Amino acid sequence: MRGPLVVKRALGEPLLLLAAFCSILLTTTALVALTMYASAIAGAGVRRAMETASYGQTTTTISAQVDAETFPRYDRMVRGELAAAYGAPPAVTTSLRSDSYVMPGQDGEELPELLRFGSHDGLGRHARPVEGRWPGNGGEAVEAAISEQAAEATGFEPGEEFVTKARLDGNPVRVRVVGVFRLDDPVAERWAGEELLSRGVERGEYTTYGPLMVAKETFVARFATGVRALWVAEPELGALTPERLRPLAEAVSRVGERLRAAGCANCLTAADLPELLTQLATASLVARSTMLIPVLQLLLLAGYALMLTARLLADHRRMEVALLRSRGAGSARLAALAGGEALLVAVPCAIVAPFLGPPLLALIGMLPWIGDSGVRLAPQADAAAFLVSSGVALAAAVLLALPAVAGARRTYVEEQSARGRGRRRGLIQGAGADLALLAVAALAIWQLQRYGAPVTATASGGLGIDPLIISGPALALLAGGLLGLRLVPRVSRQAERLTSRLPGLAPALGAWQVSRRPLTYAGPALLLTLAIAIGVVSMATTSTWQASQRDQADHQASADLRLSGPPEGPELGVLGRGTAFTALPGVTAASPAFRAPTGVGGESALLLALDAGRLGEVFRLRPDLSARTLPQLSAALRGDRTGAVDLPGRPRTLTVRVESRAAGPARLVLSDGLGVWHDLPLGDLREGGNRIELDLAPMTGRAGAITCPLSVRGLVAGEQAGELTGEQAGLRLTGLSADGRDVSVARAVAGPRGVIAFGPPGAPGASGEPGPLPVVLTSGLAATLKLDTGESGTVRISGRVMRVRVAGIVTSMPTSDPGQEAVLADWETLQAYELAAARPSRPATEWWLAAGDTAPAREILRRNPQWDVSAVDRRELGAKLRDDPLAGALQGALTLAFAAALGFAVLGFLVNAVVAARQRRAEFAVLRALGTGPRQVFGMLATEQAFVIGLSLVAGTGLAVVVGNLVVPRVVLTGQASAVTPGVLFHIPWAAVAGMLALVTAVLVAIVAVLARRMWRGQALEER
Repeated sequence: MRGPLVVKRALGEPLLLLAAFCSILLTTTALVALTMYASAIAGAGVRRAMETASYGQTTTTISAQVDAETFPRYDRMVRGELAAAYGAPPAVTTSLRSDSYVMPGQDGEELPELLRFGSHDGLGRHARPVEGRWPGNGGEAVEAAISEQAAEATGFEPGEEFVTKARLDGNPVRVRVVGVFRLDDPVAERWAGEELLSRGVERGEYTTYGPLMVAKETFVARFATGVRALWVAEPELGALTPERLRPLAEAVSRVGERLRAAGCANCLTAADLPELLTQLATASLVARSTMLIPVLQLLLLAGYALMLTARLLADHRRMEVALLRSRGAGSARLAALAGGEALLVAVPCAIVAPFLGPPLLALIGMLPWIGDSGVRLAPQADAAAFLVSSGVALAAAVLLALPAVAGARRTYVEEQSARGRGRRRGLIQGAGADLALLAVAALAIWQLQRYGAPVTATASGGLGIDPLIISGPALALLAGGLLGLRLVPRVSRQAERLTSRLPGLAPALGAWQVSRRPLTYAGPALLLTLAIAIGVVSMATTSTWQASQRDQADHQASADLRLSGPPEGPELGVLGRGTAFTALPGVTAASPAFRAPTGVGGESALLLALDAGRLGEVFRLRPDLSARTLPQLSAALRGDRTGAVDLPGRPRTLTVRVESRAAGPARLVLSDGLGVWHDLPLGDLREGGNRIELDLAPMTGRAGAITCPLSVRGLVAGEQAGELTGEQAGLRLTGLSADGRDVSVARAVAGPRGVIAFGPPGAPGASGEPGPLPVVLTSGLAATLKLDTGESGTVRISGRVMRVRVAGIVTSMPTSDPGQEAVLADWETLQAYELAAARPSRPATEWWLAAGDTAPAREILRRNPQWDVSAVDRRELGAKLRDDPLAGALQGALTLAFAAALGFAVLGFLVNAVVAARQRRAEFAVLRALGTGPRQVFGMLATEQAFVIGLSLVAGTGLAVVVGNLVVPRVVLTGQASAVTPGVLFHIPWAAVAGMLALVTAVLVAIVAVLARRMWRGQALEER
């Protein structure tokens, strides 16, 4: 009898139970999907991190001194320990290098050229023979293969035999060259410690060629005489899960200790993998913890929506329950009926939700800001999903049954007497619980702002999720919503007074109804307020995160394309690099840059020099980081500059005629049309007249060219800055010729430090001392130096005491590391000041380029590895940051929470409006009998619901702004779970928010209109 009665009761009230079913289904599906998403995105983040990690970050290198006797034992030991650490044998490459051997025919020379032999297990996987074959083992002559570069330098060819002798003991070795090979990628990171193998030659005190690669067995038998062996482990980390990160990090970090304990006393281990895994484990934990924030918000909203539905259901049945109780039904019987009814609704949701989660995630993955990351989530309905679904459904069933069980104790008479005018204040407000909840929320948010993340240190010394911090945003939203309910009676009374003066009946009746029963409307108002607040916070968090990724990319790269590398090389010389870089396709502006760490006022800082005139094109500074704009900084950075003598045409030779009072070295300071400065040694000057012929071709390199005009900036005597005074040096530039064409040197002025410069007296390097150097300082450095914008002071920079003038102060300098102090100076002004002090010119360590599409330029750089250039592409960096699954994990969770919040808002409003209208059918019948028309009924309903909608939209948006400002900047972190540089700016996409609010308003108004129309038609049919 109990089962059928439960079913009959459920079928007797289909609307509210259908609403409860929808609420529970929405809750279970959303939470199951969020659980699946959190687990899948953490795994995807780990896999992406392993895929994009560099070779050096994932490998473990072990080195030891070995000979023919110890190598086999050490080899077994190393491979065994690595297999134990990784849980499976990783790919291990053994690399061996011999001592030096003398080039054939150079035995008696004092500084002979040398050869080295080598062995590399994995060479065949990363190189291919271009002539001959790979060497074999055995035979009287040692078979060897040589790289193309080494073969070109030595002249060795396949089939050639020669005898070489060991440099140390003179033992001869007969060698037969059997092949010439080419590395697939000579500049790959795996060859970073193998310069001889990748280049074929090393030049120093001795010139060494090789290595001549031989079979490992041959090397051990013939060359292993106390040589260095390297074992490089390359593990397969593609299937690594978040749970294995810390155990694997600990195991790998102990490999060296275990090897020494096993008997390899001289084994040295180097591995960045433990640090990477530990950092990744922390990032994974933080990512999952931040995803709990929308989960708790969703739980809060779902719980309240379900409680509201349960309250409506209990109110609707309280007379029925009272009658059952009066007829002998006990509390247990009534509780069983309520529980059975709740389970009847909840159990199907628990079964269905795990199967709805994966397609819901697939829909989320189709959104552009989720799908662009390249992560494809394919979760399955596993046991964990059913466990979550069952737990949520059971909790929902309890919430649904509680009001009915609590109300089952009243008799019919008590229920009748309880009906009537409702209270104007709720129990929570009356007890002050909303204020207590606000205090707890404030404490949680304070802790979030203090620790900067939802993860804190545990008592055991590890990291764990702080439940108070995680629940802070949800508690803040709930506390704010409850405080907002205090406005309902006040606003309703004001609305009643206002509408009572209007001529229409409908607005006055609607406002009077709200003022008469404010708590009746408080429930749906709170639900809608929370839903709107969660929706706006979700949108704002997503927008803030996306803006932060762009800010980080702009800050780390600054320019569209930032190139770094040695200032000069054989392929591109010191005055040839800039020409090649500015000729890259798409480049619209360029500036040479000096960027290096240095000491400033006793502090470690980054010194950055750029062309001040190009700041607006190649230097991205977020406006809030500086009180001055970029044009203002650009103008303030320009200080005293030295003059120049332009050389005509495109000179290849330069003749310098100079008289000197003292013998000693000197250098000529040149610059090209791009602003690159270079010191060209003139050799040792003799007393009296000197004529020096200079060849300019080596400054371009094999593939470079000089951007003209080429200019002479000055001439400096002495090797060290300030070594000679102007009087001691007695320099006088008497003549200058470019390709035989004389150039006027009439503007040459001798300075006080053995410097000849060009320009009017008082210019840097000439007869006067330069004024203060304009600089932009980071705020921390400015505070240390006790300088403010516009002030001047004496500061030691790079070991030199200088007077500086603060042109501006920035919170953080682009391209600096987090927390690093920095100084920015104008390129030309800094070079002029160095010339005035007789110091070497600053080299162009980097080139900052502005470009529309950087892809063609990157392709040319990729095809020219000999240029030895590293590139930072701002757009590529932004895409990398945007697509980091761990950093962007919150976006998917927020999208789910946003969609669920809107669903709860519409569902709760619909149910409450329908139930309220049904309860007032008698009232509407009286109004109809009095001649009230459909439009007036709709107007009355619209007034009532407009109060709920308007108050909720305004309160929800305001609550989102307040809570978002406090919370969002603290939960937006980097992919490594560290604080973001530059700091996060809270950003609300007001256009999207306005669209969302308009859409919600339209849907809710449509619900009211349809409801009024159906009620009017229903009453008309009843009257007929």
